[in-house]
Amino acid sequence: MVAASVSGKRISVIGAGRSGVAVAELLAKHGARIFVSDNGNDEAIGSQIGILKSLGIPWEVGEHSEKVFDCSLMVISPGVPTSAPVVAEAQRRSIEVVSELEVASWYCRAPMVAVTGSNGKTTTTTLIGRILGDANKRHAVAGNIGTAFSSVAEELDETSVAVLEVSSFQLDTCKTFRPRVSMILNITEDHMDRYDHSMEKYSASKARVFMNQMGEDTLLTNADDAGSQKVVAQARCRILPFSVTERLDSGAFLEGRNMVTVVEGKREVVIPADEISIPGIHNLYNAMAATLAGQLSGVSVPSIRATLRNFKGVEHRLEFVREVGGVRFINDSKATNVDAVWYALQAYRVPIVLMLGGRDKGNDYSRLFDLVRKNVRAVVAMGESVGKVVAALQDKARLEVVRTEGSEIPNRASMDKAVRTAYGLAKPGDVVMLSPACASFDWFKNYEERGKIFKAIVQALS
Repeated sequence: MVAASVSGKRISVIGAGRSGVAVAELLAKHGARIFVSDNGNDEAIGSQIGILKSLGIPWEVGEHSEKVFDCSLMVISPGVPTSAPVVAEAQRRSIEVVSELEVASWYCRAPMVAVTGSNGKTTTTTLIGRILGDANKRHAVAGNIGTAFSSVAEELDETSVAVLEVSSFQLDTCKTFRPRVSMILNITEDHMDRYDHSMEKYSASKARVFMNQMGEDTLLTNADDAGSQKVVAQARCRILPFSVTERLDSGAFLEGRNMVTVVEGKREVVIPADEISIPGIHNLYNAMAATLAGQLSGVSVPSIRATLRNFKGVEHRLEFVREVGGVRFINDSKATNVDAVWYALQAYRVPIVLMLGGRDKGNDYSRLFDLVRKNVRAVVAMGESVGKVVAALQDKARLEVVRTEGSEIPNRASMDKAVRTAYGLAKPGDVVMLSPACASFDWFKNYEERGKIFKAIVQALS
């Protein structure tokens, strides 16, 4: 099924959050007969139900009833995995299942820049948007970053750029999605609980970002990342690599202290690496990928250079909160896997008190052992995963445990105790860093809520 053929078709949308409601509205506009189903409740979905009512789109909450299978196409929201029972049953009944990302792409005339990877997606997507915005180039930043692609797809024309953060869950059910520029920042263990603890399945999902790219389409890939390099050999489009360890014939790399790019045979000295405003080697990789995407979108190097000097990063990713008694507090709540923490522990040259834990996603903490021994003064193990964190790190650093205080969600009391415990372990000049390596759902509804409550507690410290 494609965009031109949805008129009159029965289509079920699973999920009544922002993306689900946006794609329902988009498809209804094009004549589809929509039914929206969410197994949450009215209170959780809130104003989205009001939008469906105003559009006259039928819906249900609290369950996925038999009604959802009275369709020829099922569209799933970004947070719905293909392993969900409602999706598995639709596939058993031979109902075509696609992602909201796929549907929105049917209606987008603008070239798409798709950003995926285990870590760095939000920072890189946001940075590309800033590069385009600072150059006064019309664009939209959407996807798995807060703005539903379906809500902006038709607003863009051929002279615009759609910058999309793309998750593996969205890619799992893409069929025709074809970005002009795609990128795989890295592939490391994440969501192992969703992919049967199989890196092969997870990597194959990420590789779907370039599966329809051909000819002059471009795939940007991290030449230093073994996980990425295992899959890019499948690509049928132009490949531009980026690296911080070796000089390349094309792409982005370091030459002395400078970031250099070679695109279509043209060599440019972009910026001294130490003048990029966001810290850490992982952000150097992100800056390289964003720079190449900006150049491929027609932005000049001087304009990109100015953005790289001024971009301050994104909320919840190595975000400086406040200094109290000589101790700096860093909010890295978006670090929901081990690899993100591995990069974060290299971003500072002072001792770190690390707040680690939450709802474990099948983590292997052995990757952190050397950095914990070298860079971490103490670890505050918190949340559901305390047992696993303690077992992994008990002989690597001093450990303090903060277990769940009460049962309320959000669990502010537990986070308050964890912050105060970490502050008590720190010395002037140290960094206290919330970089959990875990999902937030044991204490909070998402990593944003976890980060905001962390910041509020830090701001209240005296």
